Amino acid sequence: MPTLILATQNPGKVRELESMLRASDLDIDIKGLDDLGQSFPEPVEDGGSFLANATIKATAYAKLTNLPCLADDSGLEIDPLEGRPGVNSSHYAVLDLPQDHQDALSREQRDSKNIDKVLEELDAVPLDERTARFVCTMVLATPSGEILATSQGTFEGRIGLPPTDPFATPSTTVPRGDHGFGYDPIFLVSPEHDHTSAQLDPSEKNKISHRAKALSAMIERLRTIDLP
Repeated sequence: MPTLILATQNPGKVRELESMLRASDLDIDIKGLDDLGQSFPEPVEDGGSFLANATIKATAYAKLTNLPCLADDSGLEIDPLEGRPGVNSSHYAVLDLPQDHQDALSREQRDSKNIDKVLEELDAVPLDERTARFVCTMVLATPSGEILATSQGTFEGRIGLPPTDPFATPSTTVPRGDHGFGYDPIFLVSPEHDHTSAQLDPSEKNKISHRAKALSAMIERLRTIDLP
């Protein structure tokens, strides 16, 4: 049975990807980086697009592990912010901090700062203009650097209103929800826009999210590929 490494150090992503891959009937042994019993340096994601960054991660980790790796790069594009935070989604609020200060923050602390910054930048923007989408691009690479497949998915919605907004209602106020990670607590899911991505049951989210759509397409590609 061939082994496929999920090339991410984000535990939330690993949980989502593992759940969806194990639900498929692919005859593949799925492992995360943590399952390999050693630590790996994170590659510098300096690409200008989701595809570029996913390629950087997939090829770097495939070389380090000597196994085929599936990596994704994903982020939030907000229309009234001209597509920001985009490829900088995971470090949006701390980009100007020294690297050692960034490294000192936990993922949860960084997520909280990112959410605060987005809500602050959207201050006074009406709800119907706060259109946004999550984007996910996936890349499957071999240890030799060959790209075997790519895929992409999107997840449409809006950014909700903070409790201090005079037009906020119980169904549009954010952050809300205990599931997910990152910007999920402030992302109102289309078309109803009355609940956040963080309020979705994981099994439901794994059917409609940007990552689910990208992985569904990747699974179809994997059915036609012989992994080394």
